[in-house]
Amino acid sequence: MGAPTAIELLESLIVDLEGKLNIAPGADPLIDNIGKESKQPNQKQNDKKQKKKQAKGNNNANKKAPVVADPNLPDICKLEFKVGLITKVWVHPEADKLYCEEIDVGEEEGPRQIASGLRKHYSEEDMLGKRVLVVANLKAKKLVGFKSHGMVLCAAQVNEDGSEKVEFVEPPEGAPLGEVVTFVGLPPPAPLSGAQIEKKKIFAACMDGMKTNDDCVGTW
Repeated sequence: MGAPTAIELLESLIVDLEGKLNIAPGADPLIDNIGKESKQPNQKQNDKKQKKKQAKGNNNANKKAPVVADPNLPDICKLEFKVGLITKVWVHPEADKLYCEEIDVGEEEGPRQIASGLRKHYSEEDMLGKRVLVVANLKAKKLVGFKSHGMVLCAAQVNEDGSEKVEFVEPPEGAPLGEVVTFVGLPPPAPLSGAQIEKKKIFAACMDGMKTNDDCVGTW
């Protein structure tokens, strides 16, 4: 058998090179590489879209569904009254009637900041250290620039001379901070979210029914 010709040697080199580059025999290496490269960005884009979908799914899973209110539940049971302690109080710098307070209601996040229009009725010294009831599931609102996360519950009485007497509604003696206070004879509370309370005007609907009896105990 004679020595291989130059053409045979060239064909042998091409076959060997195609094998090393993993190119199909007879395929155009330029076109084949372009096809491979064009697929990679699309694959990365699909991966990113899939990750975004998964992230959105996780976020939706973490969102709390709004509480579905029992239509037969009294409105007062949709509010949450927590036992609190005023640990800090100062005069609102821009409002004549407001105090700013920090109130411990037994939450891990620490004391809540709440504004109260009580400067006509209490001194700072009288406010500090008071045990109070906080309406804890109201939507946070800014009062003259101060964000208030709840409301301190008070009772008011109009005197014969037209003046007004305002006093805190005090929690039951011995009740621990953060305890949710309930009403005798009513179902256990099922508090709505702050947004639901505001939308359905729950607190406003309860105001007329919130009274104190002859023993100065809060009733509804």
